[in-house]
Amino acid sequence: MIPFNKPFLTGRETEYISQAVAGGKLSGNGVYTKKCQDFFEQRYGFGKALMTTSCTDALEMAAILSGVGPGDEVIVPSYTFVSSALAFVRQGCRIVFADSCNDNPNIDADKIERLVTERTRVIVPVHYAGVACDMDKIMDIALRHNLIVVEDAAQAVDSYYKGRPLGSIGHMGCFSFHETKNIIAGEGGMLTINDSRFIRRSEIIWEKGTNRSEFFRGEVNKYGWVDTGSSFLPSELVTAFLWAQLENIDVIQQ
Repeated sequence: MIPFNKPFLTGRETEYISQAVAGGKLSGNGVYTKKCQDFFEQRYGFGKALMTTSCTDALEMAAILSGVGPGDEVIVPSYTFVSSALAFVRQGCRIVFADSCNDNPNIDADKIERLVTERTRVIVPVHYAGVACDMDKIMDIALRHNLIVVEDAAQAVDSYYKGRPLGSIGHMGCFSFHETKNIIAGEGGMLTINDSRFIRRSEIIWEKGTNRSEFFRGEVNKYGWVDTGSSFLPSELVTAFLWAQLENIDVIQQ
């Protein structure tokens, strides 16, 4: 049988996993989580990077951060994976599908504005196969109509639009490290936040609705339940595997 995909291994994945095990910190937000997040923030200039258990989780976080709810409309490309829409359906939104370009599966930016109504809140461009959507047109529409843009960059790690990393242009970006992608962790994802108004709340939602991240940084003397959220953090075993990939990202991409 021909496999659907063959995961690429650098050779150091199990070494770093063993180091994580020996370090005694296996839950999320440990040494390897921070190394991966710092890597993305420094290399690509993301305002904030948060590792997640999947791109679906990252999209669900973005939907919560967008503040959408029942009756709100979200524009999503008609050609995409279910998660792009499902994350907003979970918030009670109505999905409005936009057609693809004539020459590629990406959302046709020229067809978006006619779909905008007084109920529209979010546009979700999907950079299919790492090919960039027309972000200039999409961001212009979002600015004029006061909309939030969530880039679904699941397949677009290390891809660019006019010299700008995908996932850094919209208000938020969502990435996948599923084993079918170029850079992998088996399962895994990342949310990037490029609008400072969402940064503090993103950490709270990421940490089960608590301000535990602020406690770990010494900013509060105890942490508590302050907002909605869920357990979006991956374990250190996942990020240790991912770190071995990130160290070799240029070789892998070549």
